[in-house]
Amino acid sequence: MTDPKTRKTMNVGNLKFGDFTGLASDYSNNRPDYCPSILSALLGMFDKPIGDIDFVDVGAGTGIWTRMVNSGGVRSSVAIEPNDDMRKHGILDSSEVSIKWIDGNAEKTGLPDESCDWLTMASSFHWADFGLATKEFHRVLRKGGRFTALWNPRVIEVNPLLIEIEKYLKTLRADIKRVSSGLSGITDTLTAKLRASAYFEDVVYLEGLHVIKMSSERYLGAWRSVNDLRVQLGAEKFDTFLRYVERRLDGLDVIEATYLTRAWSALKKD
Repeated sequence: MTDPKTRKTMNVGNLKFGDFTGLASDYSNNRPDYCPSILSALLGMFDKPIGDIDFVDVGAGTGIWTRMVNSGGVRSSVAIEPNDDMRKHGILDSSEVSIKWIDGNAEKTGLPDESCDWLTMASSFHWADFGLATKEFHRVLRKGGRFTALWNPRVIEVNPLLIEIEKYLKTLRADIKRVSSGLSGITDTLTAKLRASAYFEDVVYLEGLHVIKMSSERYLGAWRSVNDLRVQLGAEKFDTFLRYVERRLDGLDVIEATYLTRAWSALKKD
């Protein structure tokens, strides 16, 4: 997710942080779902039936999380995504379900005042301006509405192969850092920042492990869809990394990838 008008970007060659143009196909086909138990828990936080919830997903990407929530039985679903490539694939992937797609971003959703009950950002809130975004979310949420930020980082410690692959990244660039990881950056202080916000209260944190069995091609495709590593490594080193992963996967039919869905849910202040 990116919007050059509202986000700081860092250029490396022709790449910049947060720009998923050209990556949408791999993102759509290979990125993992989120933990279903977390979705059930989040839906249980509302004082109204699920079928009465109007839902908005900001920075929806290709709609992986949007479709999960939509299938949970909410009344309506809106996906907001500023990147044309991601939004195009999201519309195609959502052609058989009732999801409205909008060109917008976290700081300027384009939604009317008090028009939704639940607004989320899945694996995208780290690209937003915290102050401007939370003010905008407060505006569009109804009384009793909630904002949820969630991420789905990999848990590599349970699989020696994944540890080996991660270590190889350090040989290509020793100071490499996962900008969009749900185990670092904004998540370190998110609870405190939401509690201190003028717009939200009742901050709840949830996490849930889940395992996804991937084919070698899907696992490699998930790496191809990653933006922050492409920016930091540059095209040549990133291709070197992909070739290394492909070699390590040779002969493997299935890779068990463990993910930790982490979610912060906050109630709109009156």
